[in-house]
Amino acid sequence: MVGENLLKLGGLALLVGGFAGLLGAAFRLALLQADQFRDQLVTWAQGASFLGLLLLVAGCGAATALAAWLVRRFSPEASGSGIPHVEAVLHQELPQAPYPLIPVKFVGGLLAIGSGLALGREGPSVQMGASLAHLLGRVFRCSPSDCLVLLAGGAGAGLATAFNAPIAGAVFVLEELSRRFDTRGTIGAFGASAGAIAISRLFLGDQPDFHVAPLPYAGSATIPLYLLLGTLAGLAGIAYNRAILGALAVTGRFPPRTVELRAAVIGASVGLVAWFAPSLVGGGDPLTQQTLAGNETVSWLALVFLLRFAMGPLCYAARTPGGLFAPMLVLGVQGGMLYGKLCSHWAADVAPDPRAMAVVGMAAFFTAVVRSPLTGIVLAIELTGCFTLLLPMLSACFAAMLVPTLLGELPIYDSLREDTLRLQEHVCS
Repeated sequence: MVGENLLKLGGLALLVGGFAGLLGAAFRLALLQADQFRDQLVTWAQGASFLGLLLLVAGCGAATALAAWLVRRFSPEASGSGIPHVEAVLHQELPQAPYPLIPVKFVGGLLAIGSGLALGREGPSVQMGASLAHLLGRVFRCSPSDCLVLLAGGAGAGLATAFNAPIAGAVFVLEELSRRFDTRGTIGAFGASAGAIAISRLFLGDQPDFHVAPLPYAGSATIPLYLLLGTLAGLAGIAYNRAILGALAVTGRFPPRTVELRAAVIGASVGLVAWFAPSLVGGGDPLTQQTLAGNETVSWLALVFLLRFAMGPLCYAARTPGGLFAPMLVLGVQGGMLYGKLCSHWAADVAPDPRAMAVVGMAAFFTAVVRSPLTGIVLAIELTGCFTLLLPMLSACFAAMLVPTLLGELPIYDSLREDTLRLQEHVCS
């Protein structure tokens, strides 16, 4: 009987992954079309002078406001990343959201991220995958505990599809969502991620999201530099977490009826940035790929880092669907490349390739913010194919994990889960 139940769970995990992969692939392809449309609109607007600027700003503001309205009107649980809500459901602190969340998350995320907000596609993919998995668990009359296992697996399948990173998706479930390694949870996580990638790669291909020329293995003399990079990433992660929570606190002081207006102002601001620098808005994948080529100047890297550091919390405060992973990866790459170029100038004899610093910075900054180092390391490797940087990532992520923990800073999703629970209590009261 135990074997039959486990076999059923494994089969459903593959099925859940397949559906989550299909949905996640559709979301990625739709976002690609939205980004192309926005780029074309910006090009036209720049040629239409002041009228083009007005229409671009108004269009981005209107699309963001519409996304916020969809969330408020049909599915408040679809606000933001969705990962904190998934964690609250897994810890049985909140009930599973009604299933209209799935179309609201899809359309709202498409509107918000497509408008240029500095948000990630992984948030919607994770929450949609989790909701779809829970629905299938109910359809196949699984026990409540197995429904939660499938929900966690569906969330991991969504992450796997968002970044074409199956192992990171499974590890994320075990390290961050469930925070335990047990047999049923592991089977659910691995099966769902495998099923998701098997389907999504039919539409998205099987190449890593970012192309990085082969990098050599790191020498032992470079480890102190990577430890310092992790320390700096840890401090930057603390600042970024506080910026996100501060932005949410400020916007939370306004009456709920103004949510669409706030979103419109934020969307219009992003539209203004897009007018002057189209490459700096949106999820950030093209920006990350451009940086990984290693041709940017120190001043440009510093400017982009500061601008995106401010944009991320501001855009998240719009409370439209959209995740934090992709913006964090952009900041990690920018900061790592900046640090690497400075090291090449001041410590040329021992400094590694700045591109290696950029890839390691991606994992380190993720670790500092989320406090899930295994996920950060595996995700960075799967995104870039740079398996030769495993030891530098281990060193940097060690420091990036240690610094904020010693300083008493909560991981971002713990803080956001508390915010989600407070909002739910306010709604119920």
